[in-house]
Amino acid sequence: MTQSLEKHTPMMQQYLRIKAQHPDMLVFYRMGDFYELFYDDAERAARLLNITLTRRGESAGEAIRMAGVPYHAVDQYLAKLVKLGESVAICEQIGDPAASRGPVERQVTRVVTPGTLTDATLLDEKRDNLLLALVPQGKTAGLAWLSLASGRFAVMETAIANVGSELERIAPSEILVPEDTPADFLNGSTSAVKRLPPWQFDRDAALRALTQQFETHDLSGFGAGELTAAVSAAGALLEYARSTQGTAIAHVKGLTVETERAWVRMDPATRRNLELTETLRGEPAPTLYSLLDTCATGMGSRWLRHALHHPLRDRSVLAARLDAVAKLIGGAVDAPWRGLHDVLRQCADVERIGARIALKTARPRDLSGLRETLALLPEFSAQLSAFPGPRLAELARALAPQAGLVALLEAAIKAEPASVLREGGVIADGYDAGLDELRAIQSNSGEFLVQLEARERARTGIGNLKVEYNRVHGFYIEVTRAQADKVPAEYRRRQTLKNAERYITPELKAFEDKALSAQDRALAREKQLYEKLLDELAPHITRLQQAAAALAELDTLAAFAERAAALDYCAPEFTDEPLVEIEAGRHPVVERQVESFIANDARLADSRRMLIVTGPNMGGKSTYMRQVALIALLAHCGSYVPARRARLGPLDAIYTRIGAADDLAGGRSTFMVEMTEAATILHHATSSSLVLMDEIGRGTSTLDGLALAWAIARHLVEKTRSRTLFATHYFEMTRLAEDFREIANVHLDAVEHKDHIVFLHSVEEGPASQSYGLQVAGLAGVPGAVIRAARKRLAELEEHGLAAGPQRDLFAAGATGARLAPQPAEHPALTKLRALDPDTLTPKEALELLYELRKQLDE
Repeated sequence: MTQSLEKHTPMMQQYLRIKAQHPDMLVFYRMGDFYELFYDDAERAARLLNITLTRRGESAGEAIRMAGVPYHAVDQYLAKLVKLGESVAICEQIGDPAASRGPVERQVTRVVTPGTLTDATLLDEKRDNLLLALVPQGKTAGLAWLSLASGRFAVMETAIANVGSELERIAPSEILVPEDTPADFLNGSTSAVKRLPPWQFDRDAALRALTQQFETHDLSGFGAGELTAAVSAAGALLEYARSTQGTAIAHVKGLTVETERAWVRMDPATRRNLELTETLRGEPAPTLYSLLDTCATGMGSRWLRHALHHPLRDRSVLAARLDAVAKLIGGAVDAPWRGLHDVLRQCADVERIGARIALKTARPRDLSGLRETLALLPEFSAQLSAFPGPRLAELARALAPQAGLVALLEAAIKAEPASVLREGGVIADGYDAGLDELRAIQSNSGEFLVQLEARERARTGIGNLKVEYNRVHGFYIEVTRAQADKVPAEYRRRQTLKNAERYITPELKAFEDKALSAQDRALAREKQLYEKLLDELAPHITRLQQAAAALAELDTLAAFAERAAALDYCAPEFTDEPLVEIEAGRHPVVERQVESFIANDARLADSRRMLIVTGPNMGGKSTYMRQVALIALLAHCGSYVPARRARLGPLDAIYTRIGAADDLAGGRSTFMVEMTEAATILHHATSSSLVLMDEIGRGTSTLDGLALAWAIARHLVEKTRSRTLFATHYFEMTRLAEDFREIANVHLDAVEHKDHIVFLHSVEEGPASQSYGLQVAGLAGVPGAVIRAARKRLAELEEHGLAAGPQRDLFAAGATGARLAPQPAEHPALTKLRALDPDTLTPKEALELLYELRKQLDE
């Protein structure tokens, strides 16, 4: 507001002071049963939440614009705002309204931002919610990211050019950057961005904050001692997270340093093209994730999502996972994964509950769910003990029973507690004598009054004496005026009526004091006991995090086993030879969408580094290439794969250039996007990379596109030497196999029957004979007249030759002729030959003419 605070009402002064501390956030200001928003915040919230904007009263001579939401339904409004990338400061009443002369004292108790959510009602059960900080520093960028809902904290340093790929891999909900970061640095990111003063990224301050958090001398034990930009990012992130929660974040107990070498690299285009967790249309299904996610818990679903975006290169970890999956598949009779899933379905989200315990925001049913889950740990141990194997044994140790914690929760929390603490009915009976007494007063007050009435009638001899209650006068003993002379001396008159007198006794007064305050005191006592219980649970958080991680991985391994058994997957084999050998491979998602899927082989090796894939449109070229990449990716996640057999050599990255789409917001055409993705592959792919190139060069003129496709393919074979699948409609590309022994031609065939085309979807050796473009156009519904005209024009083009001469400038004068390209000038030697009469030449003249023609050709 432009006016000085003195001109405003006291309440508006209070609000404006609080708002000044959170200028870029919506302030939810608690007033009774509502959270109110004022002025610009009210207009913004009304627009975003579709709530009513009103004007009430005046402050500083201006009508107060306001909008509000009920406090009991605030979570649904917060969830909507967070999805829109907004941040909200929650301002609560902390003072006593009865004791306040002016406005009730208020303060911001928590800040809700897209990356700092911990409440179950605001979180997606199957997706991690990450806060990330990013610090550009020369040619390097430092990244730090944190899941407040689980306590996982990681950092890495990478080249500036790789930031986009890392952001796509990590997929944060909110990004923190220094204010002086260039505006276009995060182009392409859909995350909410928060700019902070550069001093908040100071490395020395960050080091102090981190070592204090982890209670260590330095960060060497985490492998972060030599990092600079990443430590700066981690310090800023930690302080921001603390400030939003309004409390210490005690469950963040360590730091993981990640390196690019740990994962099979995938750039953003590859993650999109392979449709790992989202279709190209932005939908959640059908995707690889939606197919594989038969997990019984949200923890398992999140672990699976992370695994798909982080395929591992460490063969020992993959071997341990595959061994565990094999054990869980079992034999023809038993299916161990089924028993595990039955138990897992009864588990609560221990990972997120542990975080809420640390943040003191755990709700009663969080604790009852935790209790039920911990009670199941002996059953997990019993089932896992039957399977020898390194990984399952480690998981079994992490899931060791925690009897002491179960006993504490069983003693403290009711079997079915209330959903929120303010309603009471959370702490179990028998846990606290004082609370039991207060509850007894509430539940037994009616019985006490009946007994008191009977005793007083007998003691006084007044047969019509009554003990009653009303809200105005509280408890009282009522005696008719005719019996008033029998009232004992200790009775004290409370109210006189026309025909009766009402009294109070010391015993009834004592009971009244207890009864009227018992509920408030019981709620206060429960709150006190609950907070103490959370403090008692805090030392167990580390073990809870370990158990949660084990449950999540076990859930995903059981899902891998279930999918392998249900969908006929095989265990992949790893070798040190540079090859990809797949027998009867299938696309995991597409095969579930069609009635009959044709399985195909794929073989790439040192002597066969590139497959030129040709065939008709809709023949299955893209599906074939994608299935090779998905089989390789699943193998590096530790999953079985959709094939009869799969052998894979060393793999450091998967790159794809598939599909056509422009980037209007970024000002890039379809062809520019295509070339940018191709450039990324040419610069970063290695001899251990798997590369998919689909119809490169189609976004420009035929000859330019063909030339680019030829040059790119040649570079991949000669320089990069990656294992490549190269799909094309340029038939000229198939001739590369004649020049390079490392290139082989394969094709997907089709047959024509009358005017129809039948796709065979089987991969055969050799190049395709034609592309069947006109037949596919007919299938798409192009009018018959257009198809007939196209067929006629095709015949003319084939007769004259598309490339009979140099490419013609379509904008040059006279470029409207019917011929596609101008005829070249005839060579003088041909002109001379055409003019002579061979029958009139002598042998000597013929020989001289031959020498002359040869000279002209040489010139």
